Amino acid sequence: MAAWGLNVIATKIVVTHFMPITITALRVFTAGICVFIILGFLKKVRLPTRNEFRYIFFACLFNVVGHHFFLSLGLLKTSASNGGLILGLGPLLTTIVAFILIGTKVTLIRLLGIIMGLTGVTFIVVVGNGGVNAISIGDLYVFLAIFAQAFSFILIKKISHTLDPRLMTGYMLVIGSIILFIISLFKEPSGLKGIAHGSVGVWMIFLASAIIATALGHMIYNSAIGKIGVAESAIFINLNPLFSLIGAVVFLDERITASQIIGFIFILLGVLFGSGALEEFLSKSKQKKKLIFLNKVKDFN
Repeated sequence: MAAWGLNVIATKIVVTHFMPITITALRVFTAGICVFIILGFLKKVRLPTRNEFRYIFFACLFNVVGHHFFLSLGLLKTSASNGGLILGLGPLLTTIVAFILIGTKVTLIRLLGIIMGLTGVTFIVVVGNGGVNAISIGDLYVFLAIFAQAFSFILIKKISHTLDPRLMTGYMLVIGSIILFIISLFKEPSGLKGIAHGSVGVWMIFLASAIIATALGHMIYNSAIGKIGVAESAIFINLNPLFSLIGAVVFLDERITASQIIGFIFILLGVLFGSGALEEFLSKSKQKKKLIFLNKVKDFN
């Protein structure tokens, strides 16, 4: 989450120096190659089956093409702090998608969390921008980016029992980067020409974003989805907007507004309620107390 949160700052810097879709395609391709190099050393590389490739392709369209396409355009038109906060909606959107597609139960507590999360976004996007008429198109793009990624997490979970999520990550990044590059040829015909004008500092940020955040970050997170589940791993996205806010202040000198702070608190509480984290905590706490009580009764007897 630290890598992903700070990657919002890195992406903001990179897309303002280059054509956004072109440089994103190159960044994602670099990340995909890094993943395959790492998995090669771990001897985890293999060809996917036809069924696995179908999941890889559709997850790639949402997790890589849709997510990075809208994120690169969005951060070009909104602040890094706004973008980072909206990305914090990931767990709530994952819960909603899981409810629609795989029938995950939505309790009253989770519904309350969803409402709180959407309230938080309202403070950031509507109140922070000065009303409905002043809503930034960049904020909408970032929202679409996180919604596309949330949808992909369900597909990753569905195939994780046969395909290592880290290997799936590599295939998604490489295939997705090729699709993004094809899109860039139509959207940004002169995109490749501008790449030669980047400074050393910007290219260092580019490599850090590609290797640390995109390659290692997606490998670790997708592996976590396969091990502990979609909702459980999504809880940790709570930390993402926090690191984004810190990075925006430290590296971009952005000013954090009252509406952003209020929005962050609502999103944080909304994710804790809406992702099932609170219910999970209360359930485990209840089971632990019951176990302690039974042990005491056993010792007494």
